[in-house]
Amino acid sequence: MTPEEKRKKAQEQLEQQEKQRVWAVVATFNTTANQKALPLSTGQKFQLFFKSAFDPWPFMLAAVLAGTNQAQNSFPQYGQGLQGYGKRLGASYGDYFIGNLMGNAVLASAFKEDPRYYQMGHGKFIKRALWASSGTVWCKRDNGTWGPNYANVIGNLVGTSISNVYYPPEERTVGGTISRGFSVTAQGIIGSEVIEFWPDIVRHHRRKEAEKLAKKGIGPNATPPPAINPPAPTPQP
Repeated sequence: MTPEEKRKKAQEQLEQQEKQRVWAVVATFNTTANQKALPLSTGQKFQLFFKSAFDPWPFMLAAVLAGTNQAQNSFPQYGQGLQGYGKRLGASYGDYFIGNLMGNAVLASAFKEDPRYYQMGHGKFIKRALWASSGTVWCKRDNGTWGPNYANVIGNLVGTSISNVYYPPEERTVGGTISRGFSVTAQGIIGSEVIEFWPDIVRHHRRKEAEKLAKKGIGPNATPPPAINPPAPTPQP
């Protein structure tokens, strides 16, 4: 396969990934179940980042997080009311945007690392759970090997450092910066766990629904009704 053919094939795979969602809402564009997925070019990594960053999902997530922070009066310097909520919303989305820009596009291209999470999809629960959590520190490289996820680890720290620009002065400490970096990493781990086991949850739900329908005599698994034998013919005199 020529380099151009590989690029086109990788583009096809990427466009399929950009249709993936959980609950028809949560975007999972940075995920692939294809263990042999072709590496992305620099342009494709940025394409994936922008597709993810401007999807409605991260805005919804930022809105919920901002509401939670407002209810807990986190970053009290922002105040309350619409103005305070707007500042928290901007900060929440800014954290997401900058962290992903650095980790999934800029540094992933510089270190030649794949920004996608590769689903295991089979095996024991513990093995898969550990695999999902390791995605924040271990990744596939463009040459097909696996190694430390420098782009994600450094990207989270760089992202939270840049975010000090819009956080209150009292939060611009080394401890606060590292704490926000760990928070972003924890969110990534939770997301990977959900993505890893979501197909299992869907299959379990469908199986339960099929069993319910079967009990009601509906669906392909329903027990067919007993055959009714036709009446014996009346003997002719």
